Amino acid sequence: MTRLQGKTAIVTGGAGGIGSATCRRFAREGAAVAVFDLNLEAAQSVAEEINGSGGKAAAFRCDITERAEVEAAVAGTAEALGPIGVLVNNAGFDIFKPFLATQPSEWDRLISVNLVGALTMHHVVLPGMVERGYGRVVNVASDAARVGSTGEAVYAACKSALLGLTKTLAREHARHGITLNVVCPGPTDTNLFDEFRKGAGNPEKLMESFRRAIPLGRIGQPDDLPGAISFFASDDAAYVTGQVISVSGGLSMAG
Repeated sequence: MTRLQGKTAIVTGGAGGIGSATCRRFAREGAAVAVFDLNLEAAQSVAEEINGSGGKAAAFRCDITERAEVEAAVAGTAEALGPIGVLVNNAGFDIFKPFLATQPSEWDRLISVNLVGALTMHHVVLPGMVERGYGRVVNVASDAARVGSTGEAVYAACKSALLGLTKTLAREHARHGITLNVVCPGPTDTNLFDEFRKGAGNPEKLMESFRRAIPLGRIGQPDDLPGAISFFASDDAAYVTGQVISVSGGLSMAG
């Protein structure tokens, strides 16, 4: 498939589980991929793998909580790969604690990465899309935003805000030829979920409870997400905007 042929895509958190799987899928579909991540070495590894397989990618060290770093990485992407047509806001961070056990300093970090970072990415990338009259934005939120999740109050609040942001920007920028949509993963076997599992009193009991609760009978894998993300990023979804889809094995069947 070459649905993304000729497009330049940024994927934040591109060296992580879902992010790297998305970068690989985008490259297979013809996109030039900018791998944004705090871990430059890991981002370079993903980019090298893509380039070695005949695709086109470049790695950028980018802390999305720092406006200057975002601006530099976005400018570097345009110079190296061309005008940005697709933005995937995938980077995320969580602290797994009951709300009353958290501290305001932890709220600040969670909000900075999960909400302010995404705001900054939109604010820096969208003007170019408006100027060119084309863009696809896919925000990776969480089913915690749709149905809640014990021990993730601030994270869920940030991801809920991302849903509202997406729907509002979808209205504001429809006339510019830009669509914005959301993919909400359920429990997925990533480093983030591994931290959640380690924090459980009985990790194996937790995993078994998830397996029983998920209608499809298993925890999600990173490769379960890129199909939905690449659909929203492609022109197959040209008439779809402001929408939210869960990729959770049926765990949360939110309307």
